[in-house]
Amino acid sequence: MRKPVYIAAYHQSKFGKLMAMTVPEIITSAVTGVCNEIKADPSVIESGSIGATCNFALNEQGLLAGLMASVPGMAGKPIEAVENACASGGQAILSTIWKMQSGLGDTGIAVGYEKMRDAEGKMDGKLIGKVLGYFSHPEERPGKVFVFPHIFAEIMAAYMKAHGVGEAELGQIAVAEYRNGNQNPYAQMQKVQVSLDQVLRIEGINRYVVDGLPLKTYDCSQITDGYAAVILATGEGLSKLGVRKSDCVEIAGYAQATDPLKSSGRDILHPAGAYRAMNEAYKMAGVSAAEVNVAEIHDCFTVMGALGTEVIGKAANGKGAHYWVDGKANVDGECAINTSGGLIAKGHPVGATGVAMVGWCAWQLLGKVPAALQVPNPRVAATFNIGGPVCSSVCTVLRRAG
Repeated sequence: MRKPVYIAAYHQSKFGKLMAMTVPEIITSAVTGVCNEIKADPSVIESGSIGATCNFALNEQGLLAGLMASVPGMAGKPIEAVENACASGGQAILSTIWKMQSGLGDTGIAVGYEKMRDAEGKMDGKLIGKVLGYFSHPEERPGKVFVFPHIFAEIMAAYMKAHGVGEAELGQIAVAEYRNGNQNPYAQMQKVQVSLDQVLRIEGINRYVVDGLPLKTYDCSQITDGYAAVILATGEGLSKLGVRKSDCVEIAGYAQATDPLKSSGRDILHPAGAYRAMNEAYKMAGVSAAEVNVAEIHDCFTVMGALGTEVIGKAANGKGAHYWVDGKANVDGECAINTSGGLIAKGHPVGATGVAMVGWCAWQLLGKVPAALQVPNPRVAATFNIGGPVCSSVCTVLRRAG
């Protein structure tokens, strides 16, 4: 029988630049930071999982599980590293849940991180573009300097053509997210304000990323350092941790599905795996999309903000961008989406992203986000985390613990 699983604690760094922090220091800070949130010793944690994406290519580091086990109190436990492209963080959470469901203890920790900049906070854009390109199908890379922006520029063009959507409608997503990010102290772009005119005007840093395609700089998420961690527990685990259930959020539904890596040959505007995972998560939670009024979705590019709105069931096919234009995704809207600022303004530390989505939704349900971003009467939250060209999808449904 499936045991209810609760979020006992959440902790994250500010997203942006971790400067000279080493990978061991990042992992240690994530583990001890989340444990300190509930004054728990790491020795109480019975299993763990860690998600990262670029650790080999950018940081020359493998066996991240061993680094987690190096944190005092974590040695000798079932821990593994997971990689599922940009869904690695979400996968780490599911991996931790599955271990507890299989009987490997009643407490677990899921960590996600990415270190994409150097010790001075600088980035090598071409190297990062090449490394991220490894998470696409080899046959879809030729002719693309920056593989993923190019792939999603094609998806953006297809979405606009199929649904009669313009650059301005998709640009509204970026404007709304920067507005939210301005109020989030953890957001990378907290101090950057953007108007729709700026998003649409080709000037300064804002340019078309690929000639002949509509994707612009402001349509893109950020290159980001950051880490995030959650402590998960069953009811018995909460007792071990000394945490009251009433102070927790339940991960009431969760699912993962993977489509073929090659995006051509499948309906990229209606990703089957994404819909399946989201619907399975809703089914497990026993709720409908109509009950959700908080969500964090994977807006690596503005077109995914539109598609993600459709996947979580808040807009019909092709109407995702209009949901934002109509104000329904605002903090006080029908369903507040990406109040954190999303990947576009909060930042996208690839391996941490899925963990941060779940953590922010938990904070929303517990009334812990800044007042300007707090959703009135939050009821049910949904998250949608993707990896690759909408290939891997990790979805969760959260609610206050009864």
